Amino acid sequence: MTAIAHRHEFVFLFDVTNGNPNGDPDAGNLPRLDPETNCGLVTDVSLKRKVRNFVSLDKGDAPGYAIYMQEKAILNNQHEQAWKALDIPPDAKEQYKKLPKDEAKARALTAWMCRNFFDIRAFGAVMTTSVNAGQVRGPVQMTFASSIEPVVPLEISITRMAVTTQREADEQSGDNRTMGRKHIIPYGLYRAHGFVSAKLAERTGFSAEDLDLFWRALMNMFEHDRSAARGEMAARKLIVFEHESAMGNAPAHVLFDTVQVVPPAEGPARHYSDYRVNIDRVAIPSSVTVRELL
Repeated sequence: MTAIAHRHEFVFLFDVTNGNPNGDPDAGNLPRLDPETNCGLVTDVSLKRKVRNFVSLDKGDAPGYAIYMQEKAILNNQHEQAWKALDIPPDAKEQYKKLPKDEAKARALTAWMCRNFFDIRAFGAVMTTSVNAGQVRGPVQMTFASSIEPVVPLEISITRMAVTTQREADEQSGDNRTMGRKHIIPYGLYRAHGFVSAKLAERTGFSAEDLDLFWRALMNMFEHDRSAARGEMAARKLIVFEHESAMGNAPAHVLFDTVQVVPPAEGPARHYSDYRVNIDRVAIPSSVTVRELL
């Protein structure tokens, strides 16, 4: 497949209702917050995880769409697949499988990983472990998502009416309730920015088909990531800027500034419809095409 020829940027809006979009393990799994503004945060890693999960569900075992960074994956075993597929023997003097001194073979190992793993092709990977497969800088990058307005995390008490062991049941003398805590945000609308480099896509083979799959993943990833902890999460808006050239025709920040999310004048927002999303199309250069995929 041919790599994409045009640079892209995008603005992605999603919201959460009565849920925790991204817990902070350093703060007892409280929703992540910017301490200066109290705006909510969702990491790029969390968003990429959901993209990977969607691609895995959508493509299954289809060739070229394996997921490199997955739960309980042994990365050396992933790299070993490339060594075996290309029948490259390791240096007998070396304990580890270092990249071959032959540059063509070294590039072939990395290229094999790009062809077979979607997330390497998209996001890149550092594969310099003891079974070395090189490293790749991916064309698709995303920022942390930040809520449009400050959010107020709530700590909700919950009870469990069952116990784990007979001993717990005996000690509680008939009252088998167990208390717990759940952290939620009543409502928050989050905004993330993203970048797709056509020049870096040339190095990994990230194609137009891959890009279409990535857009579908952003629009649908919350539909397959339901849990009681995350409440209701939904993709609300995906605005894509496509440049006429591979290098780009306008700075990314100029394009991002054309998208304004206006909060309600009164009262706390409790639904996406409480906001207005405006795009200043006059400020967008004619060499950049803007599309609203959501």
